[in-house]
Amino acid sequence: MTAKECITGRRSIRQYTDQPVSHELLAQIVETASYAPSWKHTQIVRYIAVEGEKKAKLAACTSSFPGNGKIMENAPMVVAVTVIKGRSGGGRGDAWQMFDAGVASEAFCLAAYEQGLGTVIMGIFDQQEAADLLEIPENQDLIALIPIGYSAEAPVAPKRKPVTDLLSYQQ
Repeated sequence: MTAKECITGRRSIRQYTDQPVSHELLAQIVETASYAPSWKHTQIVRYIAVEGEKKAKLAACTSSFPGNGKIMENAPMVVAVTVIKGRSGGGRGDAWQMFDAGVASEAFCLAAYEQGLGTVIMGIFDQQEAADLLEIPENQDLIALIPIGYSAEAPVAPKRKPVTDLLSYQQ
């Protein structure tokens, strides 16, 4: 699979089969995602794989958007993405750590797609409730939750804006 095929083929998946994700495969995906660039190579992103009873409890942390809870319940695994606080961004405060987390999360999702798995990056959940449940250390922030599993759907790509809307040149 080429990089273009991977980027253009990946979709946000919200329906999964009940086939579990092996821990070995997840480790391979995280290893690939670890090559995502980060500010001054700080590599502040950490991943927490959540399964079983704790995953069901995590799904309950989505009362503001119950659809996300249903997606998490349907996935065999949810990966929590955290960042180590205060180690990224220079003069941009915490903003750059979010950039690093976004780059790493998409690298994770692309690596998963290459291995035949589907993912969706979620940001709507009760952050404090989920962080407490997952016992996130004080020196880390919980950024996103990524359900992962074998896709039970094949969504069509939504229409994209033309390059002329996205790209401009200056001299």
